[in-house]
Amino acid sequence: MTTTRRHLLSRLVRTGAFVGAALAVGLASAQSAKPIRLLVGFPPGGGTDAIARTLAEKLKDELGQPVVVENRPGAGGQIAAQALKASAPDGTTLFLTHDHTISILPQVVKNPGFDPARDFVAVGGFATFVNAFAVSGGTPAKSFTEYVGWVKTSGGGKGAVGIPAPASTPEFLVKLIGQKYQLDLVSAPYRGSAPMMADMLGNQIGAGVASVQDFMENHKAGKVRVVGVLGTKRQAAMPDVPTFDEMGLKGFEDLPYYGIYAPTGTPQKFITDFSSALAKVVAQPDVRDHLTAMGLTVGHMSPQQLAAREKAYTEAWARIIKTSGFVAQ
Repeated sequence: MTTTRRHLLSRLVRTGAFVGAALAVGLASAQSAKPIRLLVGFPPGGGTDAIARTLAEKLKDELGQPVVVENRPGAGGQIAAQALKASAPDGTTLFLTHDHTISILPQVVKNPGFDPARDFVAVGGFATFVNAFAVSGGTPAKSFTEYVGWVKTSGGGKGAVGIPAPASTPEFLVKLIGQKYQLDLVSAPYRGSAPMMADMLGNQIGAGVASVQDFMENHKAGKVRVVGVLGTKRQAAMPDVPTFDEMGLKGFEDLPYYGIYAPTGTPQKFITDFSSALAKVVAQPDVRDHLTAMGLTVGHMSPQQLAAREKAYTEAWARIIKTSGFVAQ
């Protein structure tokens, strides 16, 4: 082989290697830019959906890749949780949810179709919140005491209270309120807070229990009236509303939480990077102010902190469920 031909062959090999490397980088870049699905277990228009969309928009900029909210409503988040379990652990599917689906639902449903401890891994938390009791605009009650009196006088002690999902914190609250105030209250489960709110605004149901952020906008507009909140502290956004702890209803002192989860087996680097991006997003003043206005107490939780909170909350609810005599269905 002549020297010229050897040089030509060497050049072709180097060129081929360069092209191959470039293609590999291009493919890797394309893969990293693949959209992340952020599953939400409740319908559009509700509080959880609004939170997810606020974070998704900011996470997209922080991560440099699309983050798309995908609603999988139904069964208190159970359908979305099952979808997460069935997803590939490649960092393209996450689940934004609150305590009900992770800590409570697996204890009140015989076959939920997922086991958080086995099937999910914590990615990061970003807020705690409280649930609230509200009455519709067509209800004459201006306080919780007036609501109790109204049910006793106009309904013969019987009443229906809307809840976003069956066997949830709101359902247990309704049960305990009925016991404490000697009312025959029935929980009316909806597929999320948005349809429940629609019926409250239409005066189809006199009261409802959901998270503070679900009621906030309509409470401020005077269309519904929040008359009690859970937890041990009054909410800054509605300081005149008493806590049920003040009114003597104990057992709901632990605050629910919001977190993001991935399928077990998701690479640790992705989890670390995403949690870091989440921390930066919730630290942004506009995001913090927006979520605070919705009734959330904002604060980032690392994967380890979220997992620890989940464990403690699950154990607390095991005691509440046992005390109530509720039987898994």
